[in-house]
Amino acid sequence: MADTDEFDRYYNGLLYSVMRWDQLTAFWQKLDAEAGWYLYAVGQPVPTAPSDADRVQRFMGEMDELLRREHHEDYCAIVYADNLDAPNFIKIYDPNHLGSSCGSSATKSSIVPGWLMSKTPPRELEISGVVTGQRKRWWQTFLGELV
Repeated sequence: MADTDEFDRYYNGLLYSVMRWDQLTAFWQKLDAEAGWYLYAVGQPVPTAPSDADRVQRFMGEMDELLRREHHEDYCAIVYADNLDAPNFIKIYDPNHLGSSCGSSATKSSIVPGWLMSKTPPRELEISGVVTGQRKRWWQTFLGELV
C-alpha cells in the first residue's frame, strides 16, 4: 500500500484559489503537462500511474470547457492549487456539486472536489453523494473506455 502522508498533506494543506476566468487561462498555461500528473475523478477508481502529457493537455482543455460551460458565475473560484505559479496539487470542484467548498459549519464537513491533479499518488476519497451518470460517462469517455 502506498504511503499517503504526502498526499494528505497536500489535500488538507493550504491551497490558493484561481479567482477569475482570465487567471484560469493563465494557470493552465503554467502547468507542465509532462510533470507526471495523476488525474483522479473522485468516485472513480484511483489512478495507479501518472498520465502522459497528451492526456494531461486534453484533460486541461476539456476541464476548462466544462467549468466555463457549467459554472454560471462571472468568476471561477472553484480551482485551487498549492502554488498558483508552479503547482504540485490541484483541486477542481464540480460546478454542479459545490455546496460550500470551505465546508459547512452545520455538518462540520467539507465538500469533496470532483477532480484532482496531483504529482503525488492519490488515495481514494470517499464522497457522501452520488457521482451522476453524466459525470461517469464524461470520465469514461475521457479515459477512452467508451467509444
